Amino acid sequence: MYAALWRILPGPWWVRTIILLIAVAAILYGLFFYVFPWVSQFVNPQEVTVE
Repeated sequence: MYAALWRILPGPWWVRTIILLIAVAAILYGLFFYVFPWVSQFVNPQEVTVE
C-alpha cells in the first residue's frame, strides 16, 4: 500500500516526502479538531478519583 502511494506521487523523493508530511499534518489536524471532539460527545468517561 505504501509503495503504491509512493509511486503515484509526483516529483523527486524530496517533493514526495514534503507532500506526505503535509498530508499527515492535515490528517492529524482533522482528527484533533473535528473527529475527536465529535467522538467525545458519545464517550462517557467514568468518574475516577485519585486519593
